This record gives sequence, C-alpha cells and structure tokens, in this order.
Amino acid sequence: MSPEAKIRPRERDTILQSLGAGIVPRVGQQHIQVGRANEVSALVEDIDRIADGGSAIRFVIGEYGSGKTFFLQLIRSVALEKRLVTAHADLTPDRRIHATGGQARALYAELMRNLATRSKPEGGALPSIVERFVATAMGDAQKRGVSSESVINERLASLTEMVGGYDFASVIAAYCSGHESGNDELQAAAIRWLRGEYTTKTEARQALGVRSIVTDASVYDQLKLLARFVRLAHYAGLFVCLDELVNLFKLPSAQARKSNYEQILRILNDTLTGGDGIGFLLGGTPDFLMDPRKGLYSYEALQSRLADNQFAREGLVDFKGPVLRLANLSPEDLFVLLQNIRNVQACGDADAHLVPDEGIEAFMAHCSQKVGDAHFRTPRSSIKAFVGLLLVIEQNPQVAWTDLVEKIELVQEKNPDLQPLEIDESEPGADDELASFEI
Repeated sequence: MSPEAKIRPRERDTILQSLGAGIVPRVGQQHIQVGRANEVSALVEDIDRIADGGSAIRFVIGEYGSGKTFFLQLIRSVALEKRLVTAHADLTPDRRIHATGGQARALYAELMRNLATRSKPEGGALPSIVERFVATAMGDAQKRGVSSESVINERLASLTEMVGGYDFASVIAAYCSGHESGNDELQAAAIRWLRGEYTTKTEARQALGVRSIVTDASVYDQLKLLARFVRLAHYAGLFVCLDELVNLFKLPSAQARKSNYEQILRILNDTLTGGDGIGFLLGGTPDFLMDPRKGLYSYEALQSRLADNQFAREGLVDFKGPVLRLANLSPEDLFVLLQNIRNVQACGDADAHLVPDEGIEAFMAHCSQKVGDAHFRTPRSSIKAFVGLLLVIEQNPQVAWTDLVEKIELVQEKNPDLQPLEIDESEPGADDELASFEI
C-alpha cells in the first residue's frame, strides 16, 4: 500500500480496535498485509480453478498467534473480489463438521448466517442470492418469450440429480412462487429452510411441502447443492472457510474425532477428484495436523494424503499440495507490518506518523529481548502492544515514544488450543480412557 493512500476514519478505527484486541479485522486487510506472497498466489490459483468450475481444498497450518486467521480472511476477501460466494465459520464445541446432536447443523447455520458476496461482504447474503437467481431467470424468460416458471424449472433440473436435490429445488421453486405472488410468508419459509433453521420435518412439510430438512448427516451434501445453485445464480462458485479446526483435536471422544476426520476425508476425496465450483479452506495448528494420537495424522487415510512432499526439503518448496504451512514472518516483514499499522493509525497521512522508523526498530528490539523468536513466530502479542503504544501517544501528545518503549511488558502467549474441552458424557466415546490422562 502506498503511504499516500487515504484511509477512512471508520475503517481505521475498526482495524485498530481489532488488532488491539488481538483479533482479525473484518475489513481493511489490504492495508496491513505483508509477506507470504507465494502462499497468496497459490490460493489465488485455487480460487481461479473454482471459478472455472473445478474444486479445491487447502489446510492452512500455523502456530497459535501466527496470523493464520488473518490469512484466511485475506483469501476470503480475494474470493469475494473474484465473484465467488463465501461462507465462513469457526469450529467450536457446539459447531462441528460431523455430529449426532445438532452440532453439525449448527455449523451449517453459522455458515449460512455468514454467507457473503462482493456486494454484501459482511454476511447475510442468502436472500439476495436467491433473489438474483429469480431475477436472472425472469429476465431470461422475457427474452425467450416463455413463462418464468418454465425457465426456473429448467434451471433447477440439474439440482435434482444430486443427493437431497429434489427438496432443495422444490424450496427454491417455492420461493420463486412466493416472489411472483407476493407471498412474503412463503419466501421467508424458503429462506428459513435454506438456512437450516427447521428442526422437524413436520414443520417443513406444512410450510413448504418438502419431506426433508437440513440435518447433521446432510450438511456436506447441502453445501454441494448450494455451490451448484450459486452458479445458477451467475456467481462464480462457493468458497467455504473453516477456522479453529483444533477444536476437533481437543474433542475428548475418540469416536467423535474419528467421525469428524472421516467427513474431512470425504470432502478431501471429493474435491481432489473433481468438483462443481466449490472450495474449502481449513485452518488449524500443527498439533491438529500432526499429532499421531489425536490429530489428522492419527487417521491413516488422511495421513497418507496430507503428508509433506518428500522432495520439498533443503530450501525447496511445494505450494501445490493440500497442506499449506504458514512460514514465520521475517524481521523485515514484521518491520513493514508495523509501518503499515502506523500508517493506518495516521489515516494514510505520512506527516501524522507518531513513531519514526527508529522507534519501530527500538520496539522490535525490545520485544525480541522479552520473548525471543516468538516475536516473529507468533506476532499477535507484539502487534497488540504496538497498537497500544500508538493509541497512548495519540491521546497523550506530551509523551514521547522513547519514554514508553522500554516500559512495555510483553510475555509469550500461552496456547489455549492445548486445553481440553469439557467432556459430554452423553456423547458416544466420551469415556475415552486417555482423554484426561496427565503426566
């Protein structure tokens, strides 16, 4: 970003508040992004392949605090710019890829709440996507001189060949019918079904005449249907971002972990052997990937598919495989990052910088002395401290940066991902005998 580029005060405040709290800003990532050009280029190629009707899956692996979530948000913003529909969610104890107690459906509902397009990047884009499908179908019908209903049915025909596709197509058709007749209640019921908000088949049948709902077992099939549908609505494809997959690693139930890993294997096999305009970006820690007892490597079929390229050693790299390991930021990268944050605080005005370059160098030297190489490996705490430094100087102009740098207290962050989840006694396998073993 050029120093002359102006940043709106609202965007500036959002970025600084997020970074100061140690979380990733939803907007303005382009103002602070540094390094990792090869990794970004590899993901842009994946996005282009999805837009061309293909598929892709990547596991983004990075240490706690290494910028993994920021990277996922950056790639999601690139996907939006390339006319993909994106859906993102964090996995939690109550949101999983596979479950039997509603946790997978809860994940699907979260993805639908966060469904985004370029015109609605903050989420909540599902109704506008369906509206666009209706509008393009009606426009096509008008050009061809046929009824809109025939065009809609013609376009939806390709969905009926997929698992669950008949009811999905029926719900879209119901929305279109409600649109033409002005029946807001019918349209709302269709959107509710698409969001996975119906909990009983009886309720869905009464409202829409369909015999199925989104369940734990149908989440992945529903995402595949959605991917084909967004292409019918003239979007480029669907891009699904799932973060915090370490929550699967933390599950105390061995059977629950295995079931989730089997679902990941299914998604991996599907996307690597073809696809229909869908891509997955999964973020996790090295423990989630490589732990031989509880990580993905504990499942032999996944280990064989996700193993590192044996030739990518001694300085050789491979950015084509399914696993993308985020390299540590170099001191030069971190210096540029702190410069960018300084520029954001000044709204892009170089004359309003509160800390000179030598101040940034002094700050980095102090942080390195306090926490060693963790300053570069997991820079979250350093970034939080630097934002705090800028905000104090901004609000107390009588204070010089030289008075504050040496006073910064910085400790290496503990990784909360290594803490076990609470055991759900009602879940199969919850009595995993090694779940609470300590040395």
